[in-house]
Amino acid sequence: MQEQLWGFDMFLMDIAYNGEHYHGWQVQPNLPTVQGTLCAALEKLLLQPVMISGCSRTDAGVHARQFICRLETEKPIGIPMDRFLKAANHLLPNDIVIKSIDICPEGFHPRFDVKYKEYCYEIRDGMVFDPFLRGLIWQLPYRLDADLMQTAAECLVGKHDFSAFCAADACEDRVRTIYSLSVKRVDDRVIVSVAGDGFLYNMVRIIVGTLVDVSTGRFSKNDVSEMLDSADRTRSGRTAPPDGLYLNRVVY
Repeated sequence: MQEQLWGFDMFLMDIAYNGEHYHGWQVQPNLPTVQGTLCAALEKLLLQPVMISGCSRTDAGVHARQFICRLETEKPIGIPMDRFLKAANHLLPNDIVIKSIDICPEGFHPRFDVKYKEYCYEIRDGMVFDPFLRGLIWQLPYRLDADLMQTAAECLVGKHDFSAFCAADACEDRVRTIYSLSVKRVDDRVIVSVAGDGFLYNMVRIIVGTLVDVSTGRFSKNDVSEMLDSADRTRSGRTAPPDGLYLNRVVY
């Protein structure tokens, strides 16, 4: 980082976090959240109030490999960037890390300027659970058919009303565009990757749960297409747990 870039009051941070012990990104009264923990650490470091805006609102237990947020301070920061990163990460718990920081372009918003986001959901299928992956992956005691899940997933690509694949209290406008949706096996894991212009509350987790239900024989590919057309949440499958969900990439 260039020291001459310092002395501004608005920055972009690229962070990553393990969300297992947090009630999501957004600040909530009397509950640990990623945003609240980040604000507290930076206010302690900078000795001034800060405001942090995120690129998304990940739910309780959900993780992020790349999460872009905007840091605003009341006064310019007088700490060189390399020292800031070292000091800030020292104050943060070891399940949140600031990977980089830079000056925020004027008028840029980390949420509203997103072109698309990519989420990955990781499932481990096997009779014996791995205790070291608890909270980091959805573990199922039976083998999944990734090829069958991929076939069913293809009908969800494109611009659709995803009312059948979101929680009942999601926003009123439920039309979203999925650019890609892939299901791939890697050894004892099945990785579901989905990229889109935006995602409704629990949308990725319901899609994953429904695809798992396709693999177990509860639903067919045609059933998934009919769910989409129905716009009825009661027609689709289970909601996968948050453990295996990662905000993987944010593209501007």
